[in-house]
Amino acid sequence: MSVDFGRKVVVLRPHRNASARVSLRPALVCVVLVLAALAVGVLTLGTGEFTLTPAEVLQALSGEGTRAARLVVVEWRMPRVLLALVIGAALGLAGAVFQALTRNPLGSPDVIGFSTGAYTGVLIVTVLFGNGYYVVAAGALAGGLATAVAVYLLAFKRGVQGFRLIIVGIAISAMLASVNQWFIIKVDLQAAFAALLWGQGSLNGLGWAQVTPVAVTVGVLCLLLIGYGPRLSLLEMGEDAAAALGVRVEPTRLAYLVIGVALTAVATAAAGPIAFVALAAPQLAQRVTRTPGIALVPSAAMGAFLLMLSDFLAQRAFAPTQLPVGVVTVSVGGIYFVWLLVRQARR
Repeated sequence: MSVDFGRKVVVLRPHRNASARVSLRPALVCVVLVLAALAVGVLTLGTGEFTLTPAEVLQALSGEGTRAARLVVVEWRMPRVLLALVIGAALGLAGAVFQALTRNPLGSPDVIGFSTGAYTGVLIVTVLFGNGYYVVAAGALAGGLATAVAVYLLAFKRGVQGFRLIIVGIAISAMLASVNQWFIIKVDLQAAFAALLWGQGSLNGLGWAQVTPVAVTVGVLCLLLIGYGPRLSLLEMGEDAAAALGVRVEPTRLAYLVIGVALTAVATAAAGPIAFVALAAPQLAQRVTRTPGIALVPSAAMGAFLLMLSDFLAQRAFAPTQLPVGVVTVSVGGIYFVWLLVRQARR
C-alpha cells in the first residue's frame, strides 16, 4: 500500500516484469456499484406476476428449483436484466468519452445530438426496409455516425473546442428532432405508434436474440478503449498538454468520437434512445470516486446500476403496467439536468 498524489493505491504485480497501480477508492466503488446492480437484478428476476424469493431466483440460475421458476427466470426475465446491465454500461462509457473530450459535464450523446441522429437513422431504415434487428442496428449506427461527422465538421475551426461542439450538437439535435417528428407523422398509424413507443427507450419485449450481438459489440468497443490506454485522460488535460506528451490530438479525438458514437448506436438500436444515463453516470461516478477526471470503469459501473434500477422502477412503479425505462430516466435525469445547468451557470 502506498499513497499516490493523495490517493491510496494498490500495486499489482502479476509478473515480475509487469505491474499496475489501482486506486483503492475507485476500485471499491466499482465493486459496490456492480454488487448493487446485481442485487437489483436479482430483485427484478423475482418480481412480477410470478413472484420468487431471492433464494429461489439463485436456485433457478444455478439450474435447480422448479421447471416453472427456471423458465420464468432464465428464459423470460434474464435477457432483460443482462441487457439493462450491458446497455447501461455502454451508455456510461459513451457519456464518459464525450464528457472527457469536451471537458464539460454537458458533453453527453443525448445532449450533443448523437442519440437523436441514431433515432433518425432507425426511422429512415424502418420506413424503407422494415424493423429487423440488424437493419435497425445498421440504421442507428449510420445515423449516429452521420450526425457525429456533421457536428464535428461544423464545430471544427483550428481544432474542436468542447463548448463549440456542444452548442453545434444541440442545434443539430433540435433539427433532427423535427425531422423525426415529420417521419412519424408521415408513416401509417401502426408504424407511428411503434416508433413513438420505441423512441421513449424501452427494454420491454427484448430477449436472448438481442443479448449476444449487443454484448459482443460492446465488448469489442471496450477492448478498443482499453487499447487506447490513458490517451483520453491526456486529452482531458487539454490539447497542448496532450500534444506535448506525444498524443496525436485530432486522429485520437476522432477515434474516441467514433467509439463513443458506436456505443450510443448499439444501445439505441437495442432499446431506443434512453436519455440522461450517459449524462449523469460519469458525473455521479466522479463524485463518489473523487477522481480528478472522468474515469471509464466507474462510469460504466454507475451506468449499469442506474439503468438496472430505472428498469426495476419502470416495471414495478405502476404494476402490472410496465413503463418504458426511458420515462423513468427522463423523470429522474431531468431533475439532475436542471441542477447541473444551475451549477454550471453559477460557476
